[in-house]
Amino acid sequence: MKKQLLLPICFLFVISISTAQPPGQDKSKLEKERQDIQKELSEIQGLYDKVRGQKKQTLGQLTVLNRKINLQEQYVSSINKELRSIDDDIYLSNLEIYRLNKQLDTLKSQYARTVVYAYRNRSNYDFLNFIFSANSFNDALKRIAYLKSYRAYRTKQVENIIETQDLIAKRKQQQLGRKDQKNLALENKTKQIEELAVQKKEKDGVVSQLKSKENDLKKQIAAKKKKDRDLQNAISAIVRREIEAAKKEAEAKAKAEAEARKRREAESGTAKTNTESKTTDKPTGTTEKPTTTVVGDVEKGESRYKPFEKPDSYLDFNSSDVALNDKFEFNKGKLPWPVDNGVVTLKFGSNKIDNTLLTFDNPGITIATPSSGVSVKSIFDGEVVSVFNLGDGMVVTVRHGKYFTTYSNLSSVSVSKGTKLKTGQTIGRAGKDDSGAGGQVDFILMAETRNIDPRPWLR
Repeated sequence: MKKQLLLPICFLFVISISTAQPPGQDKSKLEKERQDIQKELSEIQGLYDKVRGQKKQTLGQLTVLNRKINLQEQYVSSINKELRSIDDDIYLSNLEIYRLNKQLDTLKSQYARTVVYAYRNRSNYDFLNFIFSANSFNDALKRIAYLKSYRAYRTKQVENIIETQDLIAKRKQQQLGRKDQKNLALENKTKQIEELAVQKKEKDGVVSQLKSKENDLKKQIAAKKKKDRDLQNAISAIVRREIEAAKKEAEAKAKAEAEARKRREAESGTAKTNTESKTTDKPTGTTEKPTTTVVGDVEKGESRYKPFEKPDSYLDFNSSDVALNDKFEFNKGKLPWPVDNGVVTLKFGSNKIDNTLLTFDNPGITIATPSSGVSVKSIFDGEVVSVFNLGDGMVVTVRHGKYFTTYSNLSSVSVSKGTKLKTGQTIGRAGKDDSGAGGQVDFILMAETRNIDPRPWLR
């Protein structure tokens, strides 16, 4: 009898049920990427609609169309990432459902065995005989506690079975939801691919017309190169002027410090001579500890002011410039854009016209805006060091320590040379683009005389 009663002990370990969601990719990051692409697509769509169908094909139209196609391809790629994420979730969810089904089979099997055992030992005689056959009173109490825990275990088994069944149903419902999402994503992908095909076909038409008018295209590129060259020369002259001014200031300061050092050393020498003369007047045989003469920061005839040394950069020499440069570099990747709702149509560096051998270098980035007249803002604290007219638009150059930002093709400006600027402060208005359909700003970033790509610096 005791052997039979000891059999259920193996069922007293309750199996834990995992309630964790199946792991997956970081969906929030993927969603943020898609939202950013959709936002830029929406912004460039207005520009694209304005240049579409114009009789005269220009370089500006092709660059807007290229940017639109590039964004469309990024959007399709983002949908593909979403589809892969959904497939991963479905696969992991299938594994979870399989595991839960196996767990449910185990729970049911264990519960069936306890039911069979309880049925076989259902008489009150067996119950009482098990208790009164105890060797002591304490042993009897333990047997009563065991029977209670066994009864609670069977109740817990039923609860585990119900909970597992609910989890399986929940996972299956999630499966249906993810499959619906996949179907919607596939439909969206098909739609975007069709849109991309239309845009590429239109791009081929624009490129074909531009190639047929290659001389006109060469003239456009030549005009841009000349404009960029004139602009670059003007900015380089401004930067050299600022470096020269900073050099003169540093040298003047060093000269003043050297003269002050000489005066202090002369005063220190006079004081030392007076002290020695007083010492010689003292009685012979008396000794006195040498006096250390300190005048200002001069001790033992040594000055903390070192001779002037040429710095690596005169624009990173004064404490105010050093602090400003550090702040500017610290904010790399977080600097605001010079315009709201702008789209980069020409990248920094080499640009090539599709299916042609025509190339040109862009000293900065060209940003298209929905319309001319939008506000152009300073991307960081600084000082306006130049405002000039390039012929077809105004130009503003701002110094941020050893960094310089230039905002070109402005229809008007609201600052003057010497104006102290704060981040986001308006400096002027955007001028018209080459087609006249929208606005455009040419933005250049330089570290002293070296042009650098602004994109990694902007948020």
